This record gives sequence, C-alpha cells and structure tokens, in this order.
Amino acid sequence: MMSQQGSLFSDSELSPRSTADLRRLNPWWEGDPMPPQPSTRRHLVEQIRRRLDAEITPIVAVRGPRQVGKTTAQFQIIADLLAEGVPSTSILRVQFDELDSLKKIKEPILAISDWFERKITKDRFNALARDGQKAYLFFDEVQNLDGWDAQLKSLVDNASVKVVVTGSSALRIEMGRDSLAGRINTVEAGVLSLTEIGAFRELETLQPFLRDNGLRCLIDKNFWRELRAYGQENTEFRKEAFRHFSERGGYPIVHKQRDVEWAVLADHLNETVIKRVIQHDLRGGGRGRKRDAQLLEELFRLACRYAGQTPTVSTLADEARQSLGANISSQRVTQYLKLLGETLLLRLIPPLEIRLKRRRGSDKLCLVDHGLRAGWLQERIPLTPEALAERPELTTLAGHLAESIFGSVASTMHALDIAHFPERGTDREVDFVLTVGAQRVPVEIKYQRRIDPLRDTLGIRSFVEKSVNNASFGLLITQDNSATVDDPRIVSLPLSTFMLLR
Repeated sequence: MMSQQGSLFSDSELSPRSTADLRRLNPWWEGDPMPPQPSTRRHLVEQIRRRLDAEITPIVAVRGPRQVGKTTAQFQIIADLLAEGVPSTSILRVQFDELDSLKKIKEPILAISDWFERKITKDRFNALARDGQKAYLFFDEVQNLDGWDAQLKSLVDNASVKVVVTGSSALRIEMGRDSLAGRINTVEAGVLSLTEIGAFRELETLQPFLRDNGLRCLIDKNFWRELRAYGQENTEFRKEAFRHFSERGGYPIVHKQRDVEWAVLADHLNETVIKRVIQHDLRGGGRGRKRDAQLLEELFRLACRYAGQTPTVSTLADEARQSLGANISSQRVTQYLKLLGETLLLRLIPPLEIRLKRRRGSDKLCLVDHGLRAGWLQERIPLTPEALAERPELTTLAGHLAESIFGSVASTMHALDIAHFPERGTDREVDFVLTVGAQRVPVEIKYQRRIDPLRDTLGIRSFVEKSVNNASFGLLITQDNSATVDDPRIVSLPLSTFMLLR
C-alpha cells in the first residue's frame, strides 16, 4: 500500500486539466495502448537503455535537433519496459513543449513527480527502489523550463529513480549537465547514420564500427585501417546506404516515407524543423524581447550556402544587410549564429589554438544534415562518385558539403574535441583536428576523383611533422576507395566508410 507519510516535495495538487493531460500522455497507467511505434529502431534506443541499466548516474540526457527520433526512442524504451514486466504505474512520461497546462505549473518536474508518486505509483519511489523496482521518469524537451536542472538535482538527491531527459538546445542541456555533475550521462542524437539508413531501407543489418565505450580508439592508426577494411568488406551495403543518404539526407521521416516525393518531404522538414526552431524555440529573447525571425531565417540560408566553409562574421553581416536591406551589426550576427548552434541545426567548429591564448579565425559552419539545405534552398547536390561523374561542375560544392557532413558526424561523438586549423604563417590549413586527451588527429577532406599524393596531403604532413601538435598520423577523407596515398602516416578512406562509425 502507498505510504501515508508526507511528500518529499511540494504538497500542492495539480489542476484537473494538468492531471487529465498527464493521463493522456501515459495511457499505459489504465491498460490502454500507446501510439503505434515503428519496428525500426535507432542505435539511440540501445545507447539510452545501456546507460539506464548500468545505473552509473540516475539521469540520462539525450540532446539532439528536432525530429531526429528522441521521442520515438522514449516510447520504444517504455514499450520494452512494459514487456519486461515493469509495472505500468512505475513509468511516467511528460512532454513539456506542447501543453500549456504543464508549462504553467510551478516547478513542474518536482510537482508532477510528487503527484505521480502519491497518486499513481504503488508505493513511494524509495520504497520501490528498496524492493528492486525503481520508477522510470521520462521528461521530453525540458530545456525551456526554468530551473529544470535544479529540480532534477533535488529529485534524484532525495528519491531513487531512473530519469531520461531530452532536449533540442545544446547550451541549455550542457548548462544543466554542469550543475548536475556526477548525476547525469549525456547521449548525442544526430540524424540517421548509414547503418541506420540501411535498417530503414531494409538492407542487410550492419553494426556501427565505433563501440559505445569511449574515444581512445580514435587515436589508434590501426583502428582507422580496420575501419577502412570494414568499409571494403561491406562495399555493396555502404554504397547503397550512402546513395540513399545522398539523395535525401538523414532525417528519419525521409526514409520511413520512402514513397513520398522529395518536394513534399522537403516542405515538411522546412515547417517542422527549421521554421519550428526559428519561430518557436528561438523567437523569445531575454526580458521579453522578440528576436528577428527574418534575420534568423536569412542567417540559416547563409549557413546553408557556406556549409563546410569558414566565412567571416563581417562577410555574413554584409550579405544579410544586402538581402534584408537593414542595418545589421556583426555582433548581432555572431549572437544569432550561436543561437542557431544551440538548436543543433548548425555545428560551429572553432579554430584550433595550440600556442595562442587568444582565439583567431572564424568558425566552420557544419549543418546537421544536407537534406535541410536541399529543402531550404531548393537545391539538391549529389554526393556519390557516380552522380558527381555526371555533374562534375558540382564537385567543389559537393566537397564543401562533405566537410559539413564530416564535421556534423564527428560532433555527435560525445566528448570528442573537434576543431579546424586555419592557415597561419608557415602552418598550412587542416580541415579538421580531432583531439582525444593530449593526442590529435589531423583530417583533410579531398572529395574529388583524383588525389595528388603530395599536394593533397601537405596539410596533414605539415601538422604531423611538428612535435608540438602531438599527432602521429592523419586521415584523408575521399570520394571512394581508389584514392590511396603511399605514406605510412596517412590513412585514406571514403566519406561513406567514415560514416560507418555510427
């Protein structure tokens, strides 16, 4: 029986509207089915579940842009828990970005958890844990709640529960992670990987090459050689999955709805991802101020144009002024770019600083998915070697998109430090530098049919030869397997093979 002792948290009751909404969000409490879920699963589901089961931390945070499957992953985990015999009354799910009734609750995470503990569960949270059956709490899109991290800290410090939170704001989730140190484990959710696209397209089942157990392998040259061999062993799968990725990008909807024409799906992505972020997630500024949605849209358009490149802020400000006919400062452009980066639609890859205390150079702009670019600009750029052979005039632009894709994929590897290395004095430019601990791996993207073994590897060789850079080898990312370099310090592999990491 439920304990009659006082609540750990607030003793206030929720409104009838709020409780009705919560019951609708959790139909399993009354034995009703949840919404039908797709049979195909992202690797994200297993990543979250492993962390929940390991109980290293009480909270698992999943951060990623809108529409990549964070909510679906929650539902699939809940379905598994119910199938495994976890009592339906021990599972709570709350979606905070849709219902006004839940937003108006004071300290909603604590208040709802308290109500759930007193009104729904069969016993108190700690009593359930004592009996070997912890409660599972799923909080969707928490980043816009004031003090969400402080509420979660109070919750897990006083009650033994398992918590999953999701959010589509990098900064707000990261700030919460800082204040929840020791209590939270973060999972990065990007768009579909090639192995996941293969599953959605009913190709053969292929596992990601990078295990979910750390990044030390990335500074081992043999690991990359083994990845290259893995890509060669699975050439047919890799090429077919990459072809689908080239044509439509990596959002789940475009592969689930494979029979729907691209124009319809592009409009859907524009409305549910880009405009949703700009008009909803970013519209409200501090102190009740409204942000300029037109400028946000224009800067996202420019980010699409400059994907994989490092335009200066002054260049972006000049182009925005010309397009909008308004006086737009570089400071405002910098602020709005950071806002777009917070939503994870855009990854801002900073320049690497090794010897200089003050950062110099512009960020490299990497889109979360080239499919968003294709829809927003109404311009589709092929990425497969076969398609580019038919449209060689698009090779340079495809090369920029290849840089954008590499940066976006690498950014989803949690805790990996990724930067680019601008040309400075005698230092040659390097497209990306991966850092794990004190070790670095320079990466050059040469997305072209033919590779010059000397000219196209100057950046890598220059970087590796300077001991201060702490790099023993580098990566050359190419179009296909035919581009190889006879230098033991360089591992070459196609972009599509690199994408088998995830």
